[in-house]
Amino acid sequence: MIEVKEIHSKREQKKFFKFQRTLYGKNPHAYCNLYMDEFAEFDPEVNDAFRFAECRMFLAYKDGKIAGRIAAIWHKGVNEKTGKKQLRFTRFDVIDDFEVTKALFDKVAEWAKELGMEEIIGPMSFSDLNEEGMLIEGFDRDSTYIEIYNAPYYVEHMQKLGAYKVVDWNCYRIKVPESCDERLDRLAAAVKKRGGYETVDVAYLVKHDKEKLKEYIMQALDVLDEAFEDLYGTSPINDKQKKREMDTILTILVPELACVVLKDDKVVAYGFMMPCIKDVMQKGKGYIFPLGIIPYIKAMKHVEVAEMMSIGVAKDHANKGTVAIIMSECLHGLKKLGVKYLETGPELEDNNNVQNLWKDFEREIAKKHRCWGLEVK
Repeated sequence: MIEVKEIHSKREQKKFFKFQRTLYGKNPHAYCNLYMDEFAEFDPEVNDAFRFAECRMFLAYKDGKIAGRIAAIWHKGVNEKTGKKQLRFTRFDVIDDFEVTKALFDKVAEWAKELGMEEIIGPMSFSDLNEEGMLIEGFDRDSTYIEIYNAPYYVEHMQKLGAYKVVDWNCYRIKVPESCDERLDRLAAAVKKRGGYETVDVAYLVKHDKEKLKEYIMQALDVLDEAFEDLYGTSPINDKQKKREMDTILTILVPELACVVLKDDKVVAYGFMMPCIKDVMQKGKGYIFPLGIIPYIKAMKHVEVAEMMSIGVAKDHANKGTVAIIMSECLHGLKKLGVKYLETGPELEDNNNVQNLWKDFEREIAKKHRCWGLEVK
């Protein structure tokens, strides 16, 4: 017998968040989400996205045991931006039982009909800062901090539901070259001189001026908001959301893996990478303290694999060579730390601007993620 219940209490939410670790805690390729981040994401008092979005969360029980979960988001802000009547789904996880999957999506469809929605899309969360896209290829590859990991049978379940492709994202694995590119360095230097650009000494600010560093990070998130606004599924993020993201960045910031480009002391471009902390998440079992603290210290000091968080350029400075500055700085940082591989997060398959960044590197498409669509009938 399958029963789907809408959940409300913190106790029920903990069960909802814990289910992901129950399914994938022993999978060597999956990240385990941090409980504190998950609670914050679904707390209207913390996540300011709730000012323009509503959410419902569901747990599926089979024979009295939790067998699946899903959350649905009515993102009024994005619907207003796009003119579409869509309900998002996120945090979908399930055992290999299609009837459980169907029961979960039936609940989401019920709410979609009540709201007059025409389509259910996902996995997509409250903003582009969150994980998005169901893994459809690369199940034997390690996921990154900003990716969703799921088993292959999820794809079969979605196909049986009658779901269709909306967009796909590619994830690249890039080999860090043995030496830095002198041509790139010369180009970066020329762009700096010609355009009056300079780069922030992140290492100095980490030690001596955290407030200035925070100011620059907030400005970089303004650039992100501007640079990403035309991409699929994105919505503007306000200052409260940016402050939450800034706190996350500060937690995993390694100066050698960050580049901030200034023009007249204002951030106009940035590139943020982070150490791979998959082992930290797995060993911490949803927490950094206490079990994850030693792996965290090791991960921050000995970086063999780095993950690309984001690259953004303000529109007024696009096509002016600022990307060359970012690539040059980041490559030197990767070499200094001895990083062997860089993993990108999901990049829209038709976003040629970002994919062209890696065209001169040894690379491969390691994983693909999909945003599915379901017609509301």
